Amino acid sequence: MSQDQNKMWGGRFAAGPDAIMEAINASIGFDRRMAAQDIEGSRAHAQMLAAVGIISDTDADAIREGLLTVLSEIEGGTFQFSIALEDIHMNVEARLKDLIGEPAGRLHTARSRNDQVATDFKLWVRDQMDAAIEGIDALMRAFVDQADAGADWVMPGFTHLQTAQPVTWGHHMLAYVEMLARDKSRFEDARRRMNTSPLGAAALAGTGFAIDREMTAQALRFDRPAANSLDAVSDRDFALEFLSCASICAMHLSRFAEELVIWSSAQFKFVTLSDRFSTGSSIMPQKKNPDAAELIRAKIGRIFGANVALMTVMKGLPLTYSKDMQEDKEQVFDAADNLMLALAAMTGMVTDMTANKDALRAAAASGFSTATDLADWLVRTLGMPFREAHHVTGSLVALAESRDVDLPELTLVEMQSVHADINESVFDVLTVENSVRSRTSFGGTAPENVRAEVKRWKGLL
Repeated sequence: MSQDQNKMWGGRFAAGPDAIMEAINASIGFDRRMAAQDIEGSRAHAQMLAAVGIISDTDADAIREGLLTVLSEIEGGTFQFSIALEDIHMNVEARLKDLIGEPAGRLHTARSRNDQVATDFKLWVRDQMDAAIEGIDALMRAFVDQADAGADWVMPGFTHLQTAQPVTWGHHMLAYVEMLARDKSRFEDARRRMNTSPLGAAALAGTGFAIDREMTAQALRFDRPAANSLDAVSDRDFALEFLSCASICAMHLSRFAEELVIWSSAQFKFVTLSDRFSTGSSIMPQKKNPDAAELIRAKIGRIFGANVALMTVMKGLPLTYSKDMQEDKEQVFDAADNLMLALAAMTGMVTDMTANKDALRAAAASGFSTATDLADWLVRTLGMPFREAHHVTGSLVALAESRDVDLPELTLVEMQSVHADINESVFDVLTVENSVRSRTSFGGTAPENVRAEVKRWKGLL
């Protein structure tokens, strides 16, 4: 490629990069996704340059209108991207020159590609944070609706994937609402922190032109200009925070995806997933596979990987800009795409899934799930120290196991053979319904608590 093919290089180089250098150096293959943000930033910059008298109003108007034409071409699919022009910034500027001529050359006054790309990328990531917050809201509403429908449905609560104590379906659904609320707050917090404008930091040291950075910051809906020009062009914390927030959120999605895989199995039968989010087997006609849940569980690894990859890119870079930082975008783009896809798919699955109330109840009543209730009854009714009550309950569980029955199926005589003071009222606490109703402590699984939380979340959402 000759120097004439890329005037953007200026007079520094006698010849342009060869084909290999061109391929490794170019980012237009992926950073074209920031076209709308690039044009928005350039329009704000041109307006500011005219407002402070650095360029004429006539040139600024031509630039702004020309940029709208470029955006229309890109959105319409008629724009011809050139790898020789390296990136979205040069592609846009070159096309602008074709459209309006000499005024296009004034657009880059008092800025650099360093502050330009930092601004574009921040705007793009900020848009993705907003989209993630909206997606999380939708998923939270789906979980709240499930909780509302099954506020008093009894199911087993697990530790170590072993039956522990009865809980309610609604309480289990609301656990994910709490997780997602933290995810949402992390994105909101990161968004507030990132919302400073790099534009006007120029290459790294600021500019000698009398620009108005407050004006461009306000036009681009930033809270204020970034305070240090060195940091402004070298900062990618906002991308790392996005990936960190996305990774934690993705982990929560993967946890529920795993539960759906287990719950929809023939062994559990806790839920039935809709046909929209399941597939059949090519050879086994009875199969209904939870493919969407499994794919969410797998795609999460790409988001985790993006987080590690960008941390690795940034960890050894001296101030300010290094070309390594061009490797920031593909990771973030891929993670954002997969997070939004996972959120949408999970929202669909949660909305459509049907809980098998009878299977949930049967599972809740198995595995000696009310053993803790029995121990608590021994403490409350017989005044027994908890450690002794724990021992007595263990003996009763062993007795039930030897009889191949559950605790409520033991006779009073059998119970009294372990401890003579046990009386008939013990059976009041051994049903799973009574167990969950008794858990009225703040944050507990009692249906009345679930309904109160559903009401609170509906108000918040």
